[in-house]
Amino acid sequence: MTTDINDRVLLDIENGVATLTLNRPNALNALDPALAEALSAGLSRCEEDDTIRAVVLRGAGENFMAGGDIKMFAGLLNEPDGPRRGYFERLIHQVHASILIMRRMPKPVVASVRGAAAGFGVSLVLACDLALAADDAVFTLAYCHIGVSPDGGSTFHLPRAVGMKKAMEIALLGDRFSATDAESAGIINRAVTSANLEEETLKLASRLAAGPTLAYGRTKQLLNAALDSSLETQLQAEAERFAASALTKDFAEGVTAFVGKRKPVFTGQ
Repeated sequence: MTTDINDRVLLDIENGVATLTLNRPNALNALDPALAEALSAGLSRCEEDDTIRAVVLRGAGENFMAGGDIKMFAGLLNEPDGPRRGYFERLIHQVHASILIMRRMPKPVVASVRGAAAGFGVSLVLACDLALAADDAVFTLAYCHIGVSPDGGSTFHLPRAVGMKKAMEIALLGDRFSATDAESAGIINRAVTSANLEEETLKLASRLAAGPTLAYGRTKQLLNAALDSSLETQLQAEAERFAASALTKDFAEGVTAFVGKRKPVFTGQ
């Protein structure tokens, strides 16, 4: 089933996997206010729909996302400082709503990257729980090339993924790097051939959608909190979430299947 959130984002739901497609291919899926609004609406729908057990984020056409719409930015250069500052703060807060939804969503989010991922496109990849990319994909944080600092949570996620010195290099120089480099740095999980990207993405998302959804959600919470938590706090959180998971139907199925030496059939309950 395919639904237009608006003409900027398409939502397709099949077998527990929701695919959100950024849909401005003629503009390399560059971010504008309508796309920002549609993305957060689409992610909210995925978060709230219990039949959705994994989410894929991709771009229409040959590119993932080329960052912000620079032509739109150019049209604002003659605006007075106050209104211009207010416009960008509102736009970025709207964009950041999507990052927060992705982080708290109790189900895995997978980026599927083809072509260019630049600026906020890289921020989106970093915010996803897992990421695959075509081996000819190209990445650049790019913000420095138009004289601005990064947004989209990239200054939070990037140092955690690659370390501070590498994050400084990526952010301050804005150089392009390959999918292989992105994999080595920990920005993506795996580079695959371009011809196999869709197949490998579906295989991964389907595997996640067939998994213990509630346990995945609790695992996301634990891992996202880990780098800002004390050991004592993290141990307590682990105990609480393990105990809560042990009350689920999926736990009973997993234990029963293990004892019976068969593959478990999880229902996400």
